[in-house]
Amino acid sequence: MQSNKITLKQFIKYFKIAVTGKQKDFTSGSIRRAIFMLAVPMILEMIMESIFALVDIMYVSQVSVNAVATIGLTESIITLIYAIAIGLSIAATAIVARRVGQKDLKGASNAAVQVIFLGVLVATIVSVIGIIYPKELLSLMGGEPDLIEEGYGYTKVLLGGNITIMLLFLINAIFRGTGEASISMWVLILSNGLNIILDPMFIFGFGPIPAYGVEGAAIATTIGRGIAVLFQLAILFYGYSKIKIGIKDMIIRVGVMLNLIKVSIGGIGQFLIGTSSWVFLMRIVSEFGSEVLAGYTIAIRVMLFSLMPAWGMSSAAASLVGQNLGAKKPERAEQSVWLTSKYCSIFMGTVSVLYLLFAPQIIEIFNDTPEVVKYGSLCLRIMTAPFIFYGFGMIVINAFNGAGDTKTPTYINFVCYWLLQLPFAYFAAITFNCGPSGVFWAVALGEVLMTIIAIIWFKKGHWKTVKV
Repeated sequence: MQSNKITLKQFIKYFKIAVTGKQKDFTSGSIRRAIFMLAVPMILEMIMESIFALVDIMYVSQVSVNAVATIGLTESIITLIYAIAIGLSIAATAIVARRVGQKDLKGASNAAVQVIFLGVLVATIVSVIGIIYPKELLSLMGGEPDLIEEGYGYTKVLLGGNITIMLLFLINAIFRGTGEASISMWVLILSNGLNIILDPMFIFGFGPIPAYGVEGAAIATTIGRGIAVLFQLAILFYGYSKIKIGIKDMIIRVGVMLNLIKVSIGGIGQFLIGTSSWVFLMRIVSEFGSEVLAGYTIAIRVMLFSLMPAWGMSSAAASLVGQNLGAKKPERAEQSVWLTSKYCSIFMGTVSVLYLLFAPQIIEIFNDTPEVVKYGSLCLRIMTAPFIFYGFGMIVINAFNGAGDTKTPTYINFVCYWLLQLPFAYFAAITFNCGPSGVFWAVALGEVLMTIIAIIWFKKGHWKTVKV
């Protein structure tokens, strides 16, 4: 009888195929292999992104506690941009994957062009606001006067150059929809590799480059992402992807754009709900001072490091759902989701144990101020205790999105974040004087409830009949 075990030689072989993107069709053959081929480059892509986030905070931690807190407040604002970018990227992945599953590559190309147009429009509006009102935005988020004076340059540069964030997200979503996750991976390696090299040069100064402090982190990030976006556009225009865009395709197609907006509204809605919740949580935490805020910011960055591989797996599940529904194979799409959920939960459970055991030591790597370590480790332990639930929840929620059913996750997010998480955080932290731990517990409970509701609704199977 043939063994199901994979030898090291086979693993290396499959790994090479995954990172080079040689496998193009994921609507037939082994589901486990399809998950592996899509998840590996997506996980590597997300790990690279989170490594940069950690390196960035390590550099900035050497500037001041205010610098770290500035990044936390600015990124809370940036999450609103991410909400739009991710919402549009959900629609891009769902529609492109469905067209690829239907073997309609021209339709996939048309969708890609329209999503780029929409991204440029939104980014332009945000840039104007960010350049004119950086101090006011930090003040609105509860930043203290000395923090605002030291950090407003970071906010101004990052928001002013947000078109690089927007297009990086959207074009990588297009590549994921085509099943070419390896291209997205290499783009992020280029972007974040440049960021890691440029970060210390612009923060601390290098040769003719002056020391910009925390503002230098934003300059380095914008340059790195900008070069990566040019690389993405070259791939699309020169035909190195499954789909190709020409100058003649750069026109507004009203029908395609309206369909894209229709699908993306739910995606934008769900992430606006989720990210605005994070903004309000950050605002509550800011009431307890810069050191608590810095500890919270570091803990969130560390959490993101471990969530990125899970996001990679959930993106793989979304692509598989979209392509298999396009190929009229809904049962294969469902099998892909349950298998990916299993693998993701095993990974997240392992990470949870590590954080519960070593939270203080991990926070100290970034900042050894006693109050920062105290609250950062408390945050890390409470929020990561139910990581197994996060694993299932992320996969199932993204599976809805991959099917084009973006409304269901929006309703789930609304109930779990706005009706439960935010009120619980405020009353526990402020009204009942539980302090920052009230916020941390609110986050953990909200994520657990979201997972339970998502699984129940997914089993009903309505997502299989969604048309995009």
